[in-house]
Amino acid sequence: MNILNHPIYFDQAATSFPKPPETIQAMTYYMSRVGSNVNRGSYAAAVSAENVLFDTRQKLTDLFHGGDCKNTIFTASITTSLNILLKGLLKPGNHVLTTSLEHNAVMRPLHQLTQNGVTFDRIPCDGEGNLLTETMLSLLHPNTVAVIATHASNVCGTMMPLEEIGNFCLRHILYFLVDSAQTAGSFPIDMQKMHIDALAFTGHKGLLGPQGTGGFLLRERMVSLITPLLSGGTGSLSYSEDIPSFMPDRFEPGTPNLPGIYGLRAALNFLEATGPDTVRKQEAELTGRFLEGLSGIPRIRIFGRKDLTFRAPVVSIQIEGMDPASAADCLERKFDIQTRVGLHCAPSAHKALGTFPSGTIRFSFGYFNTDEEIDICLDALKEVCNGIQTT
Repeated sequence: MNILNHPIYFDQAATSFPKPPETIQAMTYYMSRVGSNVNRGSYAAAVSAENVLFDTRQKLTDLFHGGDCKNTIFTASITTSLNILLKGLLKPGNHVLTTSLEHNAVMRPLHQLTQNGVTFDRIPCDGEGNLLTETMLSLLHPNTVAVIATHASNVCGTMMPLEEIGNFCLRHILYFLVDSAQTAGSFPIDMQKMHIDALAFTGHKGLLGPQGTGGFLLRERMVSLITPLLSGGTGSLSYSEDIPSFMPDRFEPGTPNLPGIYGLRAALNFLEATGPDTVRKQEAELTGRFLEGLSGIPRIRIFGRKDLTFRAPVVSIQIEGMDPASAADCLERKFDIQTRVGLHCAPSAHKALGTFPSGTIRFSFGYFNTDEEIDICLDALKEVCNGIQTT
């Protein structure tokens, strides 16, 4: 046990914890005081729920500088969103570019689509995860239609140059799709400035909302190009068995996760009141403190950038002479420090970084982590490494 007498949670890249109290209160309020569905009733509770849904949609549109908020769609997760976007857009014979650092939420749908005649190439990166954008032109095929890129690696934290990629897509008439799982809420994303055609987001990480919330934003030109993956009741055009062509109904069949959306709106309000710049500064200071401390510990190898430039608050390491799983187990058993170990659902990234198949120990930080927690973790790592030297 560490001196704080409570677990130290350094797995924020998987899901943020703790959530703002307002998030929990809003979810409880919906379930205890509202309870209504949306688009299925005209009584007061249903209308109030519809207003919350609309307000959350508008807040997300404003945050990401989208266009019309009707093109901001709610789904169960960012994985669901990426499946809808990739499988709805890509057709047999299409070719796409993606980065070599992608999560399986992108790679598995792409691999699945190869069975239907879609092909793809990975844009390489250097040893720190920096994307080698100068190679993109040589990877283009006559049938290339899109680029799909993560904003930041969930393994090493290195960020992709979205504006540069977006300008490349604009010049070569390609669609640009972005996975914002590791950055939404902390780092600015401007769909207009970055020329992003489709942005997938999750509610339960940097946006500080609950699990089961996510979605995507579309530029207007994308609406008719993406074939809906799901269909069902929407509460609109109930006389027809055809999928509605208008937004957001085109991509939102079934009952939405209203407890989650109430919680997500409260989390967005918290972020707005706190200030995304404040959140980003806190996370950067924690990451910098951790990186600086790691540099003085022998046997530790850091993956990704060694400074804070173009770096999300995610740090992966290996300890010479110790299996990553054993090291992570030791950190939890002896010091109650919770990390993520292994391949992080991103084998492509680990292959690019040279950490496949053993993987790494990943430490990821959030707004509610503290300097004291960082220092306790650094002391724990020193003890672990010293233990290797004396055995």
